[in-house]
Amino acid sequence: MHKENIHILISGGGTGGHIYPAIAIANELKTRHPKAKFLFVGAKDRMEMEKVPAAGYAIRGLWISGVQRKLTIDNLSFPFKLLSSLWKSKAIVKNFKPDVVIGTGGFASGPVLYEASRKKIPTLIQEQNSYPGITNKLLAKKASVICVAYDHLQRFFPKHKIHKTGNPVRQDLLSIAHKRTGAQEAFGLDPKKKTLLVIGGSLGARNLNLMVENALDWMAGQAIQLVWQTGKLYYDRYEKYNAKEGVRVMAFLNEMENAYAAADIIISRAGASSISELCIVGKPTVFVPSPNVSEDHQTKNALAVVGENAAILLREREQALFQTKLENLLDDENLQRTLSENIQKLALPNATKDIVDLVEELIEKKKRKTQNERP
Repeated sequence: MHKENIHILISGGGTGGHIYPAIAIANELKTRHPKAKFLFVGAKDRMEMEKVPAAGYAIRGLWISGVQRKLTIDNLSFPFKLLSSLWKSKAIVKNFKPDVVIGTGGFASGPVLYEASRKKIPTLIQEQNSYPGITNKLLAKKASVICVAYDHLQRFFPKHKIHKTGNPVRQDLLSIAHKRTGAQEAFGLDPKKKTLLVIGGSLGARNLNLMVENALDWMAGQAIQLVWQTGKLYYDRYEKYNAKEGVRVMAFLNEMENAYAAADIIISRAGASSISELCIVGKPTVFVPSPNVSEDHQTKNALAVVGENAAILLREREQALFQTKLENLLDDENLQRTLSENIQKLALPNATKDIVDLVEELIEKKKRKTQNERP
């Protein structure tokens, strides 16, 4: 493809699971097309308004939010927000003149991709989850291409538009095996003991943290070391356990590749990006999905992996089984090996490159069509 000055409009946000793929796709496109112009569109007052500029890209904010499940002021204002966002999206599309529009989910992507499709501008949807959100389900009919990370999504999307690419992941995770010794030293861990890594997300997971706290004495008796990411909301409560031998409590894990490398077994939430990373990491994993997400999509994500005999599922309401399930896994090396082998089979490490290949195809098609339409 020629390196001419192309315009790429990207919309998505609300959560890191929508923002990270959008930035990863933009970075790959920028590498291939240094002269390309990028513009992001997000929801005002959401984390993308901070994260996207930090990654070096311009962003415009829409006054948009989802519909709540109960009667609220936000729900009453939703029609006005939607009309405002459609009007602003129309102006953005008209003024920026994108060659392609990419949506990675979240409510802000709805008005932008709708307006782009009305203008016959090619659009690509990147759906991270095994159960799509309402925005992407509504946009699918008009989208040019739909990139997915799971099988069986033809229930929701037109089959001929689906490309199974996987979710963009950090490339530094592809080579963690040789980092194990250095990672153990960085965390001050004993290489002779098993290490459990617990990941609760950036804000943290209240019930998951309680499960871990209740099992601390048992872990000490089993000589299990713990790297425990509590999230910023819960760090103050659990920081005191840093005084226990073999316990490392942190609000954040700034170097995830080291945490993954040091771990023997991982306990994690089941967000789409986390699952995609854990498939590449290939360690035995127990998923504890958050029940407090739209469409219960984390449980559906986890079940898609568990159905391949590639992970263990522990629902929050089953927290009394936490110690039992963990003990069974620690005692069964064959099960550990099976889970590790099977989860690696699900890995799609070239997702970002494959998605960008499809974006380039859309741009080329649009260019050829424009040339053919000229008198």
